[in-house]
Amino acid sequence: MGISVTKLLIVLAIIIVIFGTKRLRNLGSDLGGAIKSFRSAVKEGEGEKTAEDEDKTIEGEVTAKKNENG
Repeated sequence: MGISVTKLLIVLAIIIVIFGTKRLRNLGSDLGGAIKSFRSAVKEGEGEKTAEDEDKTIEGEVTAKKNENG
């Protein structure tokens, strides 16, 4: 019930006839560029997250001081 290689080739041939090779090449390069920029943005976001985690300071107010003698 799976898709055979011959069926994939027939579908590919129909797509090439409808759209043409130049348009498919442009579509492929645009899609590749979009994926590349998405990956770089994800890596950049992860880098910012780790930098923020390392530079955290805890701010607070001391309300009572514990006596060392007991």
